[in-house]
Amino acid sequence: MRNRNRALLADLDIFVTILTHGSMKRAALELGVSVSALSHRMRKLEDQVGVRLLNRTSRSLSATVAGERLAEQLREGFTTIDEALTSLARQRDNPAGRLRINILQDAVRLLVSPVLAQYAKAFPDVKLEIHADDLMVDVVAGGFDAGIRYGDRVPLDMVGVALSAPTRWVVVGSDALVDAVGLPSKPEDLLKLPCIEIELGDGSCYSWELGNDPTMTRLTVRGPVRANGTAQIVAMALEGLGYAYVLEAAVRRELQEGQLRVVLEGWASEGPPFTIYYPSRRQTPPGLRELINLIRRDQGLSPLSA
Repeated sequence: MRNRNRALLADLDIFVTILTHGSMKRAALELGVSVSALSHRMRKLEDQVGVRLLNRTSRSLSATVAGERLAEQLREGFTTIDEALTSLARQRDNPAGRLRINILQDAVRLLVSPVLAQYAKAFPDVKLEIHADDLMVDVVAGGFDAGIRYGDRVPLDMVGVALSAPTRWVVVGSDALVDAVGLPSKPEDLLKLPCIEIELGDGSCYSWELGNDPTMTRLTVRGPVRANGTAQIVAMALEGLGYAYVLEAAVRRELQEGQLRVVLEGWASEGPPFTIYYPSRRQTPPGLRELINLIRRDQGLSPLSA
């Protein structure tokens, strides 16, 4: 009904409180107002609904037939409201529902997968839906609650929270490749050596960024193969098909085991951190803050403040 407003709902709540206590005086004590104020509110309520709700004398108070019927319905309604608010409080403390996130493939493996088991155990009522996608996505239009991209790719109208330290990009190659074609001593040497090209979402070739400002060098390398995903690029590098430009974290195991080696060590490049982005600070989806904090802790960062 359109005639519902805050004052009317407050007066209806007062009406139920009066009948619960069976006394205007006891109700006034609970509500912290005067008896005359309550009496005035009840007269105003009866005038508004056009029906007498209370029988009052100097010594007794009772509901009319209409008043008793209204009170029963209001008690049911207020109980439903209380249950709904209690459910919201439980969801705040124990998140539940669906959480859909669009994530870079590298971020799935490096950030999300390591905390998935812990997250599922801690928040069993949250259904986490992960969509791995290296293209830039409008999370709102795509029906996602959040996205994870590099910090410089986060839309300006979104809330962005860093999930990692700045990333480090390196050029790697296998010993077999080094033995076959030689070791580059400066970035420009890569223009004469086989490299694994990185294909962007629009089909263009990504220019490698070596070093950091002000000495950063951008190179459009060429080679026998091209790929658009880190897993494929690493596999090709292991086969000795060319030098590869990758996140150092993505080849940590291969470097430790000696399957690949970093070349042009002094030309490693620092990039923006992995960043999660979502539309609003006011109403974050269920379980999102908890996922953010698990990832940040796993990455050695402090959790978000409450």
